[in-house]
Amino acid sequence: MKRNLLRIAFVATVIFTMNSCSSNSEEVTDNSSNSTSLTAKAVSYNYTETELLTMDLINDYRVSVGLNTLEKINYISVKSEVHDEYMITNKVVNHDDFVARSEDIMNVLDAKKVGENVAYNFNTPESVVAAWLHSPGHKANIVGNYTHFGIAIKSDPITGEKYFTNIFAKI
Repeated sequence: MKRNLLRIAFVATVIFTMNSCSSNSEEVTDNSSNSTSLTAKAVSYNYTETELLTMDLINDYRVSVGLNTLEKINYISVKSEVHDEYMITNKVVNHDDFVARSEDIMNVLDAKKVGENVAYNFNTPESVVAAWLHSPGHKANIVGNYTHFGIAIKSDPITGEKYFTNIFAKI
């Protein structure tokens, strides 16, 4: 019974969040108490120099405003990469299946809160981070109460345009 109520509350939170955030920034919160192992952090992910620089810029900004740095988790970056591939394949920039991604991260990593920023066709880490910081919804995720994050930046093999998915989690 308690789990059903938590699921209903979770779905209501997701629906509210999806309707209240900007189109390129999302957040989901889970108040349940899972005891799932963090072994998923052992997943392999090969970061590009651009991805690492983008993460550094986000952490540098957080420190500049008195916040903690975020620890990267490969599992979250893998989830980000899957979403980039979806956006490239479908030629869209959106948060489709964000609820499934966030529930997965909550279940596997015992995350309490998950947020997501996406972007399209920025040429440098500096330009995408600057754009996110100038958008209230994106900035809210960057400065949010999170402890971990992951990112994937993938190029469309036909157009060369870059797709960005940056997922934040509080673990």
